[in-house]
Amino acid sequence: QVQLVESGGGSVQPGGSLRLSCAASKLFFSTYAMRWYRQATGKDRELVAGITIAGGSPNYVDSVKGRFTISRDDAKNTVYLQMNSLKPEDTAVYYCNAVSRYFSGRNYWGKGTLVTVSS
Repeated sequence: QVQLVESGGGSVQPGGSLRLSCAASKLFFSTYAMRWYRQATGKDRELVAGITIAGGSPNYVDSVKGRFTISRDDAKNTVYLQMNSLKPEDTAVYYCNAVSRYFSGRNYWGKGTLVTVSS
């Protein structure tokens, strides 16, 4: 079955950086748009960044523009989220999401990785 496994979370001080990875297995990765969501305690899950197939059209929520960069490596079936200049308000569980470009019902989630930004 399809698996999305996030890694790279952890604790960092404000202003620091982390790089999240999401490794996908058992799906035709290059045909999926990939997204990162996050959910802070007591808040709704929000879309942080997305990237279409072939690495086109990256998009970001306003609060992370200029600080976060999403990228993908189709040869490695992996999507990344480089997070720089981290702020306490970036603290959340970050989830990887895969959405098929061709089959509307194929939408998969990872289990998440915790990012904590605190001094």
